[in-house]
Amino acid sequence: MSAADRYLRSGQRAVGKVERAVQRAARPLRSYGFPYRAPNVPRGVEMPAEPSRLGAAYDTEWARGPLARAARGVITEGPMRLLVAGVANPDVTGLDRLSDLTRLDDPPPVIFAPNHHSHVDTALMIRSIPMCWRRELVVAAAADYFFDKQWKATLSALSLNAIPIDREVTGRRSSDMFRDLVADGHSLLIYPEGGRSPDGWGQEFKGGAAYLSSRTGAAVVPVFIDGTGAIYGKGMKRPKPGKTKVIFGTAMQPTADENTRRFNARIESAVTRLGDEAITDYWTATRRAASGTNPKLTGPEFNGWRRQWELSERRKLGAAGLRRRQKRRWPDLG
Repeated sequence: MSAADRYLRSGQRAVGKVERAVQRAARPLRSYGFPYRAPNVPRGVEMPAEPSRLGAAYDTEWARGPLARAARGVITEGPMRLLVAGVANPDVTGLDRLSDLTRLDDPPPVIFAPNHHSHVDTALMIRSIPMCWRRELVVAAAADYFFDKQWKATLSALSLNAIPIDREVTGRRSSDMFRDLVADGHSLLIYPEGGRSPDGWGQEFKGGAAYLSSRTGAAVVPVFIDGTGAIYGKGMKRPKPGKTKVIFGTAMQPTADENTRRFNARIESAVTRLGDEAITDYWTATRRAASGTNPKLTGPEFNGWRRQWELSERRKLGAAGLRRRQKRRWPDLG
C-alpha cells in the first residue's frame, strides 16, 4: 500500500469519527419537537410564504423609543450637521412666517411639504426646520426604496425617524398611523411629488399632504428647496458641493368647502410661488401669484434639448448658480 493510500484511508476514518460524534451529540435533540424546532411539513402540502416584514409592513415604533431618540439626536447634531454645512451650505429664509406658531408654548404639529430633487433634501430639511418641530419630526419615506432591505430600513428609521409610505397612494393603514402620530405630537415631512425629479424639473403634486391634513387637522407648511438638484440630483454618482436655499411659506389649512384635490392644488401653487421668490424677490413673486403667472415648477411644455437649456438658465438665477467652483488640477508640464 502506497503512502498516498494510507493517508487517504486515515482521512476517511477521521471523517467517520467526526460524523459519529456529531450524531451522538444530536441524538438527545430528537426527542424535542415544536416549539423548540420547526414543525414537520407533510409531503404534498405547500406552505404559504412568510409575510414580508419589509416595505410598507416594516415596524418603526422602536425608532421612537428613548434610546433611538438619543442616538438620532447625536446623528442630527453631529454627522448630519457637518454633511449639510459642507455639501449644501444652506440659506434658510421665511421662518418669520411661522412665528405665530413657534411663539406658542406648545406649537401644534404641522406637515411640511417641500419639493423634491435630491437625497440631500431630507437632511437639509431636518437641519432647517425649527427645533420645536425637529425633535418630534417624522419623515415619510418611499417603502419600495428605503425599506426594501433590512439594513436600509434600520438606518432610515434610526437616523431619519422615517416611516414607510406607498408613494402612489396613502392607504388606510398609513393614514391611521399618521393620525396617531400627529395626535401624539409628531410633525410630518412628506414630499407631495412622490419621488425625486427625474430631469431636474418638478413633478405634479400628489394629494398625500392635503389628504393627511384633512384627516389629522394639522396645517401644511409649503417649502421650496433650491439648489439640491445640481448638487446631487437623480442619476448623479457623487455629490458636488454647492449652495442651497430653503424658503418656508405660511401654514395652510383646508377651508370648510375645499376637497382634497383643490387643497392639493393650492399647496402646489404656494410652493410654486416660493420657487419664484427663490429666483426673484418677494414682491415680484407675490405680484405674479396674484395674476397666476408664476413660472411652473414642472418646467416648459416642450421636450428635448430646449427643456434642459431652460433648466440650466433657471439654475443660473437660483442658489445653484452660486455653486462653489471645483478646484482644477493642472498638469505638470515640467
